[in-house]
Amino acid sequence: MIKNKEFAKRRLRLMDMAGEGSVVIVRASSHKVRNNDVHYPYRQDSDFLYLSGFSEPEAMIVLLPGDKEGRSILFCREKDSHREMWDGVMAGIEGAVEQFGFDEAFPVSEIPKRLPRMLRGCDRIYYDLGKDPDFDHLLIGWMNEFRAKTRKKFQAPDEIIALGHNLHEMRLFKSRTEITVMRKSARIAARAHQRAMQVCKPGMNEADIHAELLHTFTRNQCEVSYIPIVGGGANACVLHYISNRASLNDGDLLLIDAGAEYDGYASDITRTFPINGKFTGPQKDLYDVVLASQLEAIDTVREGNPWEHVHEAAVRIATEGMIDLGILKGSLDEALEEEHFKHYYVHNTGHWLGLDVHDVGEYEIDGHSRVLESGMVFTVEPGIYIPANATAVDKAWRGMGIRIEDNVVVTRSEADILTSDICKTTSDIEELMSS
Repeated sequence: MIKNKEFAKRRLRLMDMAGEGSVVIVRASSHKVRNNDVHYPYRQDSDFLYLSGFSEPEAMIVLLPGDKEGRSILFCREKDSHREMWDGVMAGIEGAVEQFGFDEAFPVSEIPKRLPRMLRGCDRIYYDLGKDPDFDHLLIGWMNEFRAKTRKKFQAPDEIIALGHNLHEMRLFKSRTEITVMRKSARIAARAHQRAMQVCKPGMNEADIHAELLHTFTRNQCEVSYIPIVGGGANACVLHYISNRASLNDGDLLLIDAGAEYDGYASDITRTFPINGKFTGPQKDLYDVVLASQLEAIDTVREGNPWEHVHEAAVRIATEGMIDLGILKGSLDEALEEEHFKHYYVHNTGHWLGLDVHDVGEYEIDGHSRVLESGMVFTVEPGIYIPANATAVDKAWRGMGIRIEDNVVVTRSEADILTSDICKTTSDIEELMSS
């Protein structure tokens, strides 16, 4: 669990970046309607969660960097015993200070009265427009009122600056505590993948395996960090396949892309394995190409290397392997220069990971690939997908989709692999499935 002391340090750091004369505003997520009067399960806005650990809706953080220490204020719901009977315990105004470490707290209903006073005298507002149109309208209305004032010495904000750049750069670098939480999320997800391998057999349905994943996540007090992909056979070639309703056939491969969310932090693992527990010759050959590609990419995950080198390393090995297997024609240099590999290697090799599965953070700075630094966490996930209708390749490869994905932390030396608990060599997979 992230402690209040760390949340407070994050707020202070953000206030320091914003500078005196600023006001920082972060809104909580709103409830999303699923159908009629039924809502989707509530998930707090990741920026809001990062700064507070507060997971209730109908809330707003206001940071005032005005003095040396700065003030952090939370607007939230008041305690209401009748509403708590329906929706569960609320922190309330007192809890916002005592449990979450805010300097002050006020009822969310008092935002229209109190916030304009806080904005007076400031030069700029840090806030992400577009997430909450109703509040956007209120905020812009107050600024227009301020501009209409003609009294001398009346200072008011004259610009709204996107909050994301500073805050998301902070979120890109994980603390030791965050990495500990992410390691637990990864271990739970690894258990789910292991369970899926152990129970899988021909004649089952993708839905059966989906249920096994959810079983493990739920028993370990986790949510899914995204809808799992459970794609048997050619379904593995559909990158965002989430139907998870097809039969699992003897002789096919099964691709599972599934992660757990623990304490707000996501894991993201993909494994591909034979439904009957035994790789065929062509399956093993192509799988080993993807695995070699991933291992080469992970070897480049070192402090000081450019981000793009991870993808380039994976693509080079995957392309060379596809040429060796006859899936691609011509020389390696030709295939790389003319990007022939993109017929079957269709996505990037990784993405940032954290409070969001596709986490925030820039991949380029001033038009150049950013350099890897300690504390960055991301996925390494090469994949080769050969659709069933790919007549340009031998039948042995058609309808085969293979992806292998792990979560890694950049360190000063070799990468710290958070997801190492789940096997990925063909021999280890076969041994696990036979047990």
